[in-house]
Amino acid sequence: MTGNMITQGEVDHARNGFDPTAMLTDWDTGRVSRLANGQRLREYTITAIDKEIEIAPGLFFPAWTYNGRVPGPSLRATEGDRIRIRFVNAGSHVHTLHFHGIHSARMDGVPGAGEVAPGEAFTYEFDAEPFGCHLYHCHSLPLKRHIHKGLYGAFIVDPDPQRHPEHEPAARSRLLGSEANARWQEFVMVMNGFDTNFDEENEIYAVNSVAHAYVNRPIRLERARPARIYLINVTEFDPVNSLHLHANFFDYYDHGTTLTPTLRTVDTVMQCQAQRGILEFSFADHEPGQYMFHAHQSEFVELGWMSLFEVV
Repeated sequence: MTGNMITQGEVDHARNGFDPTAMLTDWDTGRVSRLANGQRLREYTITAIDKEIEIAPGLFFPAWTYNGRVPGPSLRATEGDRIRIRFVNAGSHVHTLHFHGIHSARMDGVPGAGEVAPGEAFTYEFDAEPFGCHLYHCHSLPLKRHIHKGLYGAFIVDPDPQRHPEHEPAARSRLLGSEANARWQEFVMVMNGFDTNFDEENEIYAVNSVAHAYVNRPIRLERARPARIYLINVTEFDPVNSLHLHANFFDYYDHGTTLTPTLRTVDTVMQCQAQRGILEFSFADHEPGQYMFHAHQSEFVELGWMSLFEVV
């Protein structure tokens, strides 16, 4: 279906220690308990590790990782939860965790506020605000090197339906574990790129780090259930990345911070670095088959950012 525009061979996901197909849905909801005031507490542990990863068949990249994977774990919480992350730096350089969200200056994860030297640790703590599709990344200097090397991940905050009575059904549909949410097919997709010869131009583009991963193993979609993508762009060295959905249109929620679409009935969306959003769509009226989605920059497609849905 894609002709000769894809990489040949297979990446060893077991050797990598992560699988792009599993990454689509492997939410890390933390260790859950209650504080004395009744507030829900979610605790996470993230460790920075230097690790070589295979990003295309036979092509290896000397990455800096969170928990041994690129992107790092997809953290998921509910609006209003207390978030507590113990960050351990087992890497060779100074690193941080900078969250896109609302928190105090001392929890910002920048030089002088939560920066962690090799062999040391720091605990970040804040409330999960606002709801939406967010991310975290290293903010040590030089910033472009720390991001490009792989230190980033998704941070999803589900809306609390009780806080949004005017949009309660929409809020509940995003709340992981709810009956309304179980109807949806949800996926996290982190668009990224890799400069393999360190000339500040990418040789590989991907979703969740492995070139053409979802051509070799198309993503299974059930026609009867709607789909939701949490889309995040952390591509370095290019001003924008994009997603185009074939044969269909979607509603888009910029940054995921609204419960009504910010764009309706579009088939392409562009994002600058760190921009993110939620896509919602359905193939209910389509015949079964393989449907492409990819960046609408042709170079990105040929160098790895091409994917398929297998609609059944």
